[in-house]
Amino acid sequence: MICNLCRSNAASSFKTLDNKIYWSCEVCGCKYLDKLHLVKREEEEQRYLEHNNDIKDKAYRLFLSKLSDPLKEKISLGSHGLDFGCGTGPALADMLTQDGYEVSLYDPFFYPDKNVLSKQYDFVTCTETAEHFHNPCKEFNRLDDLLKPGAWLGIMTSFLTSDDEFENWYYRRDPTHVTFYCEKTFQVIASQRNWKCEIKSKDVVLLQKNYG
Repeated sequence: MICNLCRSNAASSFKTLDNKIYWSCEVCGCKYLDKLHLVKREEEEQRYLEHNNDIKDKAYRLFLSKLSDPLKEKISLGSHGLDFGCGTGPALADMLTQDGYEVSLYDPFFYPDKNVLSKQYDFVTCTETAEHFHNPCKEFNRLDDLLKPGAWLGIMTSFLTSDDEFENWYYRRDPTHVTFYCEKTFQVIASQRNWKCEIKSKDVVLLQKNYG
């Protein structure tokens, strides 16, 4: 089976849980839900509306700082970025704007202006978004197109640390979470696109597009 993410011919049946089929790739370590079980767009949007992403919530902003703090060490003040998959409450964009950066917004449900996808940016953030990718190969290629040479992509998603944890993993139980990553997955994503990969902490990775 062709892997949804790295496109190698190395995906095989992983587990069937709650009557849902999951696949696993031997090359990149990605786990993903079979397309037969993807939720409909209307259900997906309703689920996102239930998220409590209050833009001023201190605990939420502290959570997002796991990504923003190491990212700010890589980018210059005044840089223009894109918050890709910003959701209903773009708190990260608000934080970065207050710190002196310019941030555009994109979300297919809540900020669907596709004009922002025709530009390139000094940085792109993608927090709690990559796990929702139905076609991760396509989405990472799109993210590559959004990055200027030398630009940084910051991703935060819960890493799967052991296959044994998958069945009872809370992250899997959200019906909109369909693609699951480990450190190896991001190393393969980076290698395929000639990006630099830095795992900053559990669940946080910074990827830099090559200058060439």
